[in-house]
This record gives sequence, C-alpha cells and structure tokens, in this order.
Amino acid sequence: MNHRPRVVVTRQLPDVVEARLAELFDAQLNTGDIPLPSSALGHALRHADGLVVTVTDRLDAEALDVGPDGAGIVANFGVGYNHIDVAAATANGIVVTNTPGVLTDDTADLAIMLMLMAGRRAGEGERHVRSGAWTGWRPTHMMGTRLTGATLGIVGMGRIGRAVAQRARAGFGMRVVFWQPNPADLGGLDATPCESLDELIAVSDIVSIHCPATPQTRHLIDARALALMRPRAILVNTARGDVVDETALAAALRAGRLAGAGLDVYEHEPGIHPELLDLENVVLLPHLGSATLQSRVAMGMRAIDNLVAFFAGKEPPDRVT
Repeated sequence: MNHRPRVVVTRQLPDVVEARLAELFDAQLNTGDIPLPSSALGHALRHADGLVVTVTDRLDAEALDVGPDGAGIVANFGVGYNHIDVAAATANGIVVTNTPGVLTDDTADLAIMLMLMAGRRAGEGERHVRSGAWTGWRPTHMMGTRLTGATLGIVGMGRIGRAVAQRARAGFGMRVVFWQPNPADLGGLDATPCESLDELIAVSDIVSIHCPATPQTRHLIDARALALMRPRAILVNTARGDVVDETALAAALRAGRLAGAGLDVYEHEPGIHPELLDLENVVLLPHLGSATLQSRVAMGMRAIDNLVAFFAGKEPPDRVT
C-alpha cells in the first residue's frame, strides 16, 4: 500500500500499544472504551484496511460480508476467537489472527487462584468480614477444602492447561489427570491421560477447564457431567463461558453437590446467570485471565506484529484462517 493502512481499534488498549499503533498506522482509537455497536463494526470492516478486535466484538457472517474493498485483516486481541465467524472471514478473503502464548502464565495463575478461593471460601470469607458479621475465630467456622494432595482434572491440555498442571504439581503436590481428544505434548510433565471426560470427572477433586469454545464443546459440562463429579468437588472455568451449562451449575451448587466453583468467564458476558449471583459458594471474576499489564501489552504488540506482517505482504505469524 502507498498510504498508511487505516486500522480501527475497537477497545482502549494500554498506552504503549496505542502509541505504537498510531506510529505505524492511520489508527482510529477507541478513547471512550465503549464497545462498538454492530453498525459501527460493519462500517469499520467495509472502510478500514484492518481491525484490532476483542472478545466483546461479535463478527458474524453479515458483518464480514464486506466485498473486495473491505478490511483485509482482523487482528484479534486475545487467544480465543469464537466471537469471529472464521468461515465467513475466509470466504470473504479476510485474514484472522490471534495472540497465543503471551497470556499463558497469567491465565494459569488465575486458575490456581480460583481453585484456592473456591476451595478455601475466600470470597465468602471476605464478604463476611466486610459485612461486620464476623464475631471471631471458632473451630468449625467456614471450613473449606484442601488443595494439597488433591486430584486435579484438566479439560484441554494446551499451553494454559500444561501451565496449570505444572503449578499444581510443583506448588501443591497435586495428582494431575487430563482429557484431550487429540494427542497432547506433555513435555515431560507428570500427568495421566483419561480415556474420556466422564473418567476424568469421576476421579477429580477439582476440574479445571482449558479447552476452546467450539460447537462440540458448548455445554460440555452439563447437568449429566456435573452429576458425575465427586461430592464436594470444585469446578473452575477460565476458558470460555459457553463450555459450562450455567443453569445446571447453579442447580448443583445450590443443592450442595459441589463444594464450590470459580468462574472467570460466562456464557453471555457481561451478563451472569442470576442464580449464580445469589450463591455464596461460587467465585465470580470479571474475565481477568490475562489482566496484567505485562500480558495486555504483550498481546497488543503481538497483534501489531500480525498487522505489520500482513501489510508488508508477508504471512502473519499467528494466522488462524
């Protein structure tokens, strides 16, 4: 291109990332950090050369039907891209990229934190103190579940799943089992494969979800799967919300079938199932998996690398379609 590529950025990004975008491109930044309505997304796709989008942007087939003069690349700020109709993007000649690898450690840290918070009833305890209801220490007050020596079942042994397993083994001496439909490269990690998801659920004290959101994984953890979990087990989800049937989870938690749950993602973000909001035995976080300055800057720079490669006529390093 003879002109500086016009790039629309749909959400506010860290200052250093926005400065770099402005340096390299004719960048339209979202200074108000308000999600773009579908009409604005459609306009950007038709008139910009590229977009930097996030999980809050739903790019369906209609939006991606831009014709030959529309955007050539959608650089996703994040790993998961189930909010983008990749088949429609491909059909319209639009390259889609993501930002793998740079948020692995922070998301794994958060998964371990959710295990601790749910197991040791930390959120409930903090609310108890702030409410003024705490009357002092007593032997049977707010007893939780120990992580050390427990069996951790990991659903999806990709980068983040492996990082969680490493932390669980090294930090808590946990036994790790996993289920992965495709062969997994463990890199020497001490973990035992399960033949099926049912087997994993049946033997795990904690089930941690790290699989992508696909039509096949929608409601993978449903009422039937939850019924197979050990009494007083813990469910943690830092992957994608629609992997879990939230109605079934709320029912299992309310009935006391599970000790607790820790959720960072939801089926209809930012909406949260109202029954979950009423329960004390679930920790609810606002999608903080990669929310460190280090990760968010690295994600932005990775998205920029993909844009630079595309506009230079090269293969973007993180192309997904």
